[in-house]
Amino acid sequence: MREFLGVDEALTLLQSRVAVPSRNGERVTLREARGRIAAAAVVAPIDLPPFPASAMDGYAVCSRDPIFAAAPPYRLPVQGTSLAGSPWPSELAVDHAVRIFTGAAVPPRSDAIVIQEETQATSGYVQITRRPGPGDYLRPPGHDVAAGAPLIDAGAQLGPFELAWLTACGQADVVVVPRVKLALFSTGDELRDAPAALGTGQIYDSNRMVLAELSRALPVDVDDLGIVPDDPGTIEATLAAAAADHDAVITSGGVSVGDADHVRAVIERLGSLEFWKIAIRPGKPFAYGRIGSCHLFGLPGNPVSAIVTFLLLVKPVLLQLAGARTQDPLRVAATLQTRIEHTAGRTEYQRGRYTMDARGLAVSPTSDQSSNRLGSFYEANCLIEVPRACGDLAPHTTVMVLPFGGLLN
Repeated sequence: MREFLGVDEALTLLQSRVAVPSRNGERVTLREARGRIAAAAVVAPIDLPPFPASAMDGYAVCSRDPIFAAAPPYRLPVQGTSLAGSPWPSELAVDHAVRIFTGAAVPPRSDAIVIQEETQATSGYVQITRRPGPGDYLRPPGHDVAAGAPLIDAGAQLGPFELAWLTACGQADVVVVPRVKLALFSTGDELRDAPAALGTGQIYDSNRMVLAELSRALPVDVDDLGIVPDDPGTIEATLAAAAADHDAVITSGGVSVGDADHVRAVIERLGSLEFWKIAIRPGKPFAYGRIGSCHLFGLPGNPVSAIVTFLLLVKPVLLQLAGARTQDPLRVAATLQTRIEHTAGRTEYQRGRYTMDARGLAVSPTSDQSSNRLGSFYEANCLIEVPRACGDLAPHTTVMVLPFGGLLN
């Protein structure tokens, strides 16, 4: 067992221990597939678009016709109209035009679209003010994707855009990796579930709620096992049963060195514990181990520590277990607006709020940053990363922030 790993080193070690469980993929409808991981590559079954189509409203013409050998303007008879879903059925006649609308099939022999802004319609004729060129405003078959070309790679997480692309190519379903089976419980004699009455020294367990909700945003099935008391025998029985039929188990609390912190010792007794101290603030007492093929994550009991270690260390591993390709979290440079006090030795992640103006991103920490304060997440939209080797950071220092969300979240 190694102590005081760097955050990146810890994540690299975690990911090196993970293999996607060997299970057959499952076929689901596209409406059920958001957030799931593609089990295999998908290739386009058709060209998209499947026919030459107009990119604009205007007139379909053949740029090679004799009329276009002269200088503009040109006056052409209008042969007919091609609408989306109702194409003009005949071949374009020489020195003629067909009125056409965006997305409509281009008549045979046409090779260009003259946009309507460059035309003037009269009774049965159109006057064109510019010489057309081959391919103008025309989408050839396969312009979006050609038949047989990759649509989705194995390991891609399926979002709205991927599902729309599959739908546009006529797909109704997709084969995905089965969801990760995750068990979750908290330990601590002081914990109670809301709205039970609190005795002296007792608190409500918020960690299971936030960890379950963060997990449900992933391709994960969450089994909430509740609160487990600080009793080694009960913890051992719970862990052993959970490990037998889950891919991963997350515990909250009990991984430090106190007399009532039993999770670490139980993991070592039932399986293996590879490391449990990481140079991170908040979140140093973090345990990782295995019982058989089940991955175990022992998160700190302090709420902020549990959230930060989940986001930075557990979430990437759960996605990897689900078959997703590894991807580094988004980091964006921002200008610090207030002083941050920091002692070198651990990478710190403060809850912050960034704003943007003409000068770029600016960020400030949100309130007191104590690891017990869920309130530090109120109005926060990012984590501010303070490097391990840094001391105090002065205002106007450039820092990296990890945004919580984006347009699709």
